[in-house]
Amino acid sequence: MTSLLDTLFNGLAIGSVLMLAALGLAVVFGLMGVINMAHGELMMLGAYTTYVVQNLLKTGPLQALFPAYILIAIPLAFLVSGLAGLVLEKTVIRRLYGRPLETLLATWGVSLILQQLVRSVSTAFFIGLVLALVLGLGLPRFLPAAWLRQRWSPLLKLGSWLLAGGLGIALAALAGQTRQLRLPWFSARNIEVTAPQWLRGSIEVAGVTMPTGRLFIIALTALSLIAVHWFLQKSVWGIRIRAVTQNRSMSSCLGIPTDKVDALSFLVGSGLAGVAGVAVTLLGSVGPNMGGNYIVDCFMVVVLGGVGKLLGTVVAALGIGILSYVLGSGSLLLLWPQMPAALNSLITFFATTSMAKVLVFMLIVAFLQFRPAGLFPQKGRMVEA
Repeated sequence: MTSLLDTLFNGLAIGSVLMLAALGLAVVFGLMGVINMAHGELMMLGAYTTYVVQNLLKTGPLQALFPAYILIAIPLAFLVSGLAGLVLEKTVIRRLYGRPLETLLATWGVSLILQQLVRSVSTAFFIGLVLALVLGLGLPRFLPAAWLRQRWSPLLKLGSWLLAGGLGIALAALAGQTRQLRLPWFSARNIEVTAPQWLRGSIEVAGVTMPTGRLFIIALTALSLIAVHWFLQKSVWGIRIRAVTQNRSMSSCLGIPTDKVDALSFLVGSGLAGVAGVAVTLLGSVGPNMGGNYIVDCFMVVVLGGVGKLLGTVVAALGIGILSYVLGSGSLLLLWPQMPAALNSLITFFATTSMAKVLVFMLIVAFLQFRPAGLFPQKGRMVEA
């Protein structure tokens, strides 16, 4: 009985991480239909934000806040990843709605850019990048409205971005003359985030040892899920998001600002990816390539659960997490020692993390052959849209 409870707890912890990672994708992909291949890199930004917050609070006048640095990092990671997603939506995604192949390729390119950005970003580079983004997004707002309605307005916007980029590069080069400003913040190597003391212990219940770090991840996932459910079901903007999802043209006719709804949806989904990045830092080291370890699993969760269904995301994430742990850790051999020899050999073959993931993926593909819309398919107007 103790082995079963221990297996279920560890599977629940892994499923919670996967659920938190997929929750943001459920908003972006499930509600908006955008295939965002950079979702894993937005998680990475949240993880690096946690690392920066940890280092800032280790020493100096704010050292007294270090035990609570993980709590401070959560809203900051949401903000950093959310703003990055907002910039991505306004500069790239907005022009590619309804074109899934182009969106996939563009966001995959953005993921590579973000990986390289983390490897080589410095203070000088960051200053130039911020200036370029502020000018590129802000300059068109100061142009006469009549100009923006002309046929040559795209060339005008392109020119504003070229000017903004040139000024950003010039400022970065100028700031880079100072050695301290051109030193990279991080590197290609993985970084370690040290959990605060109160997250390093464990609690024993019914003979099951539960690390407090994993309990914190489960609690964080539950709170995030409640917050997203309340936002989508009770808030004004959440109702607008669901309205635009079901019928964009009718929502626009009723006065709902669909462009703002798209931007807000992307901000919330990207911010949730940042929160997932905070949770990942409690499990081990993180690096520029960490996003690739989660993006496929996140899409599997959203597709298996049913596109646009939060309940499906919960069930699919917990199911995949528990099944992956039971198979990958070999716990099934301990829970059922008298299994037939042929089945024992098969389970032993898949009793590694990588092979367990292969088997789970095969099972999902087989399941989707019979139920292609997932566990909780869309109904009514959602299907027609």
